[in-house]
Amino acid sequence: MSTSTKGKGTRATLAASLAAGAQKHFPAGTSLSVGGGTLTLAQIETQLTSYASLRNDVNSAHAVFQAKVAAERAQATAMNAFVGAFVKIVRGSFGNQPDVLADFGLQPNKPKTPLTVEQKAAASAKRAATRVARGTKGSKAKLDIHGDVVGVVVTPVKAAPPAAGTGTSGTSVAAGNPSPSATATPPAHS
Repeated sequence: MSTSTKGKGTRATLAASLAAGAQKHFPAGTSLSVGGGTLTLAQIETQLTSYASLRNDVNSAHAVFQAKVAAERAQATAMNAFVGAFVKIVRGSFGNQPDVLADFGLQPNKPKTPLTVEQKAAASAKRAATRVARGTKGSKAKLDIHGDVVGVVVTPVKAAPPAAGTGTSGTSVAAGNPSPSATATPPAHS
């Protein structure tokens, strides 16, 4: 039988089995040479069972950890919203008073520094270059853009031939009732 097992849980199970087997098959008071030292059967059993016990404790702690993480994730969205709302109340109540904000664990907002003329010019040039590179246009410029379809053949759909004595709308042409499509005028384009 091979003693090289994979996984800490499997090794802990093996250690518990080894302790039970040693207790069952070795006589009490036996001393064995293990790992370069001589140990009594009680010492061997203690070491093996303590390893198995530690693994069980780790597994239990891991299960508790996972439950706590799941509880934290479940409450995170609501808690973050609550904390953000309270921070707004604190900042609204005390402004940028650094000593008071420090008591809440906050820092004052940094004052915004206005851009220099050179920075404004560079930002404007960068915005214009980005619009050209992306091909974005304003709402009025978009009105002048029309798509062209090239290489598409449109096949007209033919309707069933009209029955004798009726127009396309089903009204009688012979009775002097022209079809509505014959008298309709195309809409005017503005």
